[in-house]
This record gives sequence, structure tokens and C-alpha cells, in this order.
Amino acid sequence: MVFKEPIMNMFRSSFMILVLLTLVTGIAYPLLVTGIANVIFPAQSMGSLILQDNRVIGSSLIGQSYQNDHYFYGRPSVTADVPYNALASGGSNLAISNPLLTKELTERAVALKQHEPDGGDSLPVDLLTASSSGLDPHISVAAALYQAPRVAKNRQLSIDTVKSIIADNTQSPLFRFLGEPVVNVLELNLALDAYQREANSQNH
Repeated sequence: MVFKEPIMNMFRSSFMILVLLTLVTGIAYPLLVTGIANVIFPAQSMGSLILQDNRVIGSSLIGQSYQNDHYFYGRPSVTADVPYNALASGGSNLAISNPLLTKELTERAVALKQHEPDGGDSLPVDLLTASSSGLDPHISVAAALYQAPRVAKNRQLSIDTVKSIIADNTQSPLFRFLGEPVVNVLELNLALDAYQREANSQNH
């Protein structure tokens, strides 16, 4: 009974600190940061969503799986169930010494050469390997140029036109040491669609 009052005081103080920190760090701070982000970076704070005809068709931060030869393809994705599954982000975690990785890369290389007969002999590594997240929306400029002949042929466009659209959609880092120029696959494919719609409207 001698220690009852001090213990209750300590409990009361601890409880009040818990409530205060919960209100500040769990409610006030997140709301403040979200509010500032919505004002300064509205698009990014909402997930960098891409709209078409007022409809969300994707995010510039998450890749998509394309099956149509009219479009550029992204990197291989090994996320669970389906490629580019944002709920199951992750890579294969296979070591370089793992025979299974060698087998997968060989199979991808053979399939890529068959699918891109006019791409050339030098295979872009990012079209053979999956990213660690499995959600990478970008490919290298080399990977885009490698696919350009197929896309140009299927869309009945000149190769120079397709290369020009690739160049217009190439994103360079602020400083070179931060990385190489990349191309967002979704944005590139949307640019191709927009170009053809514009060309078709001018022909009619």
C-alpha cells in the first residue's frame, strides 16, 4: 500500500504521454504531411495516377503487362499470381549461381529473339531480368529501341517516327550519377496511341 500512489501517478503519466504521442504522431502529423503533399505535389500524393477520358488507367509508378504487339513491353515481372501485382511486390531472389536463374534467362533470351527478330543481336539486360520489386514501370532507352522495329511494323509507322516518340518520352535524371535515362512504358504507349489518333484525324 505504501507504493500505491506513486505507481498510480506513473501509470497516469504514462497513459497521458501515450495518448498525447498517439494524437501527435498518429493523427496530427500524418494529416499535416498529407495536407502539405496534396497542395505541393497533388499528383504524386494521389499515387501518380494516369487518367484517360476521366478514367484511371494506371500509375506512372507501377508497370503493366502488355500482350498486344502494337505496344512496348516492360521488364519481366515475377510477382505472385499475375505480373505487376502491386499486392505481391517482390523478386525471385535467385542467386547468380542458381541454375534455375540461368535457365530462366536463357528461355527469356530465346523468346525475346523470336519475338523481336529485327531488334538486333545485343539483348538489353532489362528485358531479360526482373526488377527486385517486380513493379518497375521503366525500361532503358536501349530496351525501347530494341522493340521499335516491331512496334513500327505493327502500327505501320516509320521507324524514325517511333524513335522520335521514344526520344520525346525519355526521362533523364537530374544528375547523371543518379542513374541512366529511362522510358516509362505506359506513358510511351499512350504517346503512341495519341500520335496515331492525331494522324488519323488529320487524314479524315
